[in-house]
Amino acid sequence: MKDLIDSGHAKLGNWRGDNTAIYYLKKGERKKVLDGMFEVVGRRQDGSVITDGSGYATRFVPTDIWRLTRHDAGNSGSRLIKKLIPGRYFPFPKSLYAVEDALRFFVANKPDATLLDFFSGSGTTCHAVMRLNKQDGGRRQCISVTNNEVSADEQKALREKGLLPGDPEWEALGICEYITKPRIEAAITGRTPEGEPIKGDYKFTDEFPMADGFEENVEFFDLTYEASRPLAHHRSFEAIAPLLWLRAGAQGRRIDKPGEGFDVADTYGVLFDLDSSQDFVKAITANENTATAFIITDDNRGFQTVCAELPAHVEAVRLYESYLSNFVINTGRE
Repeated sequence: MKDLIDSGHAKLGNWRGDNTAIYYLKKGERKKVLDGMFEVVGRRQDGSVITDGSGYATRFVPTDIWRLTRHDAGNSGSRLIKKLIPGRYFPFPKSLYAVEDALRFFVANKPDATLLDFFSGSGTTCHAVMRLNKQDGGRRQCISVTNNEVSADEQKALREKGLLPGDPEWEALGICEYITKPRIEAAITGRTPEGEPIKGDYKFTDEFPMADGFEENVEFFDLTYEASRPLAHHRSFEAIAPLLWLRAGAQGRRIDKPGEGFDVADTYGVLFDLDSSQDFVKAITANENTATAFIITDDNRGFQTVCAELPAHVEAVRLYESYLSNFVINTGRE
């Protein structure tokens, strides 16, 4: 206690007769003062420090149980989805603000983070990433993955109508087509699937009308099975084109079709024919934003030759001519 008093980190309160209270800074607060996070701007008459914490951003350590109003799954989950996509039901959605707060612990200082959500459900994680980007001007990306499963009750009703998985009427009621995609579109555009402005405001950390939407963009892809023979004969590049775009960072123009020997987009390029390698390297070098070069070849020496000529900051990724060879498991099965 004497050391605390000498350092100005403890003091006596007001006296009431013969009694007073002792006030002192706890260990964590003392460390913030010593580290300069709380600037010492003066001392009181009793020697205790006067600090300025206006420049300090509060950080919280998550606990096992959160009891915050904004984390209520009813108000900030179910009811919010009803505003975005009226008339559509999704069971037990998470609170948008609970997911937002959880993500903030990990990506608050990572404005260019990429978040992968393998079980996206109604798309709450993607929605929360938009909120974080709006708050700090970040460019975080979210990759949302979901199946297009139809609920058991809906399956029964659809089968009674003679419908099967794959039929348009069946797929239209799947979670991706009926909930995830419309919810994400509504969040970005600020309009319901029927084109009406979304009613209500976002609350808490950042309050503004839902109808304002977000300055974001979204791409939707279907994951399909591809036969190896068409790929081997260069007839299925379009099927893997989105994967290359995602692998390269999902920014700027996407290369959807084989070019005349090669093609270079905003952040990546694809060399389809080694005979065009010199022009490809020149185009890559001229584009400072290019970070990835996909080289399609089975020729080991040719691949190494192109790699040696690429700028040092460009990552070379080899794609065998059958494309799918990159995804063959070591057992030999695709």
